[in-house]
Amino acid sequence: MRCWREVKLWQNRPLEELYPIVYLDALRVKVRDEGHIQSQAIYVVLGVNLEGQKEVLGLWVAQSVRAKFWLQGLTELQNRGVQDILIACVDGLKGFPEAIEAVYQRTEVQLCIVHLVRASLNYVPWKLRKPGVADLQSIYRAATVAEAEQPLAELESKWKAYPSVSQVWRRNWARITPFFHYPPDIRRAIYTTNRVESLNRSLRKIIKSRGGCPNEEAALKLLFLALRQAAKKWTMPIHHWREDLNHFTILWPERMPALEKVAS
Repeated sequence: MRCWREVKLWQNRPLEELYPIVYLDALRVKVRDEGHIQSQAIYVVLGVNLEGQKEVLGLWVAQSVRAKFWLQGLTELQNRGVQDILIACVDGLKGFPEAIEAVYQRTEVQLCIVHLVRASLNYVPWKLRKPGVADLQSIYRAATVAEAEQPLAELESKWKAYPSVSQVWRRNWARITPFFHYPPDIRRAIYTTNRVESLNRSLRKIIKSRGGCPNEEAALKLLFLALRQAAKKWTMPIHHWREDLNHFTILWPERMPALEKVAS
């Protein structure tokens, strides 16, 4: 009982007003429901606070991964004090960016480039995947949006037999390109959801080692304890965080607190 009270207190704790970067992802766990084993979705929000430290903002359990449920989770974050998010990093779930922007209208949504590459390669025969990766790299490794347009046009021409490859990028171009506007250090921080996916992989291992959970409450307890252990290793800010803060302050002075306040 004590552990469950701790989980509830943690789930409802007040949060900071601003998180410069937030990663959103979900993982699947096996949970018993009325005597049957079912796959449940665990929604995870990992934030980077003004000190550059990682912090899990919330966990939620649902039957499936849907943008509508993300909307509920984000609304809860807002009710717990999160008034602004500068950049939200997400996968390609349909409706996900719109769900974020419904709650945080000023947030810039960055689609995970790694997810986009995987989605593109799903339309390519295995023997052609290596050259396909090379052509895709020439797009997202470009220095600017304008520079990236050229290899994207070449991709469309070269892969006419597999039009869906380039269509994945054209269809999502407005959500792909935000990271081009930042210096390399921030690009590396936001072009992929790897930070939260890496965390989720460690959580899956813990759940799997227990052979599933008897109910949702047990799943949340186990994940809460696992997150508490993981957080003990999060002692350092992400690389070049002070430079990143300066860049954010230049871009959004009205949204960022004074750096002297952050340092204190």
